[in-house]
Amino acid sequence: MSSHTTPGGPADGPATGQRRRLIRELLLVAGLFAVYKAGRMLSTDRTDEAFRNAGRIWDAERSLHLPGEGAVQRLLLHGDALVHTANTYYAAVHFPATAAFLIWLYLRRPGHYLWARRVLAVLTGAALALHLAFPLAPPRMLGAAHLMDTGQVYGPSVYRAAPAADTMANQFAAMPSLHFGWALMLALGMIAATRSRRRVLWLLHPLLTLLVVVGTANHYWLDAIVATVLLGGALLVVPRPQVRTGSLPVVRHLPRPRNAAGADAASREAPAEVAGVGSQVVGAGSEAVGVAR
Repeated sequence: MSSHTTPGGPADGPATGQRRRLIRELLLVAGLFAVYKAGRMLSTDRTDEAFRNAGRIWDAERSLHLPGEGAVQRLLLHGDALVHTANTYYAAVHFPATAAFLIWLYLRRPGHYLWARRVLAVLTGAALALHLAFPLAPPRMLGAAHLMDTGQVYGPSVYRAAPAADTMANQFAAMPSLHFGWALMLALGMIAATRSRRRVLWLLHPLLTLLVVVGTANHYWLDAIVATVLLGGALLVVPRPQVRTGSLPVVRHLPRPRNAAGADAASREAPAEVAGVGSQVVGAGSEAVGVAR
């Protein structure tokens, strides 16, 4: 009686497992973002409250002697290309940059990836709670601010002209600015995960984002300040990644002699010279013994 064995399918290799884990993580992050976007829509009908809060924020900034948002916008309005670039940066860089940041950490710094993902989740959850508790009209809608909606005038814009007709975004979710909060976390995460001497340049991303969100009149200064406070709280709550140190052997490089051949010759001659000196010492010692006798 003969038996036949049927070969099984090829086992999943490490690359296949890594791809599956990456897809699972991407779906998790996308799901969290979808929940956040859906939650923001719960306060779209609180128009009167959003404008009252906008007046309070504007007055609070003036009492704190913060610079006017109009000063930044006037810089952008020096040229059509400049303001169009700022609008594009606001519309197109925010989410792709954060996604690329998380993917790079997942592939190159897994420990830092878990830390960054958790921090962003805590920050985004806190921001959602504040969106619901404190609806806020952006400065481009506030008449007292005298600011232009650069997205509507120069394009591109991610919002519709009428907030009530915008079914894709909650325009009354200005506080806090997650554009700035995520950008700041990206910079801090890259500084923590890399060792380049120039890694501090990552801070240019949140700085540029701050100028863009204020100059396009999508956010107040206080929106970015509150986002920074919330991010600081998230960093305190989420444990930092454990980075192993001292696992690699320390190798010391000694300077090589300029003339290797001369060094080898000197090393061969040195024992002979020592032996000659030793024989002279022994001879002198024997003579001294003879005199003493």
